[in-house]
Amino acid sequence: MKPVYIIAEAGVNHNGSLEMAMQLVERAKEIGADCVKFQTFRAERIVTATSPKANYQLEVTDKAESQFEMLKKLELGRDDFARIQARCKELGIDFMSTPYNPEDAELLNGIGVDVFKIASGQVVELPFLRQVAAYGKRMIISTGMADMAEVREAVDAIRTVGNTDLVVLQCNTDYPSRIEDVNIRAMLTMRDELGVRVGYSDHVPNNHACFAAVALGAEMIEKHFTLDNALPGPDHSSLLEPEAFRQLVQGIRDIEKCLGDGVKRPSAREKANTYGMRRSMVAALDLPAGKRIGREDIGFKRPANGLAPKHLDEIVGKTLLNAMRADEPFTMDLIAH
Repeated sequence: MKPVYIIAEAGVNHNGSLEMAMQLVERAKEIGADCVKFQTFRAERIVTATSPKANYQLEVTDKAESQFEMLKKLELGRDDFARIQARCKELGIDFMSTPYNPEDAELLNGIGVDVFKIASGQVVELPFLRQVAAYGKRMIISTGMADMAEVREAVDAIRTVGNTDLVVLQCNTDYPSRIEDVNIRAMLTMRDELGVRVGYSDHVPNNHACFAAVALGAEMIEKHFTLDNALPGPDHSSLLEPEAFRQLVQGIRDIEKCLGDGVKRPSAREKANTYGMRRSMVAALDLPAGKRIGREDIGFKRPANGLAPKHLDEIVGKTLLNAMRADEPFTMDLIAH
């Protein structure tokens, strides 16, 4: 079974600074993520000039500032992404970015990205999905705000252009998400009904939902992170700082180990404990040779150095060939057959 693929979602947490974006790449590598993901957009192509902010954004940014003004300050350009991608390659961590429009997707395809991540808001934009799918590269789609019919339409749209390399992520689009809203089992429903690989994109402040998703079979986990919760910007305050993200990675790797391969067998360390933990049948009291063995003559005691209790019926009623002292283990050579 392959390890869970862990995406550190840097998003716009670079605050429009290439230097900070590079720091996010470096920290993502240090904390054990497989991939660091950004967002590629131009503010004028995704919001109107007067578009209001989301409620969660209003709580942590200037209320007088429009969503357009906020996003404009968070843009990075083509050369920036090319340099970030090069740094990722140098460090040995995968680069990914979410396009929001055809131009963004063309930019990313032009610099040679291997995988396209589609945000929840675009999962219902079927023409955009078909355009990106036509590049013939792996697609990862988040499904926040979508019902099953909408997810099915999205998957069908991607498949109609011949792209079957797809991972679908269960997601709750709320920042932060309440843990009771994340509905991890919907991930399994999408897997079973649509025949897709699945994972989970998380916005819960703690790591519990991610751990549940991994235990249930998620192949991919995406979680937002920041260099510092105190940084200004729309997302920083509710995200994982690097050390907390490191704990997420370690927790996922530990869960993978404990899930095992599904074959029921004792571990090597368990086998070493068998002698001292299992019991044998022993003489419950001193027994003379020639005695017909009754159930009352037999006790079950550790260690496992004689006949196992499962052989009880094979010796009750048999004749004892030699005398036995109390607590001496029964063996077949002591019994007349």
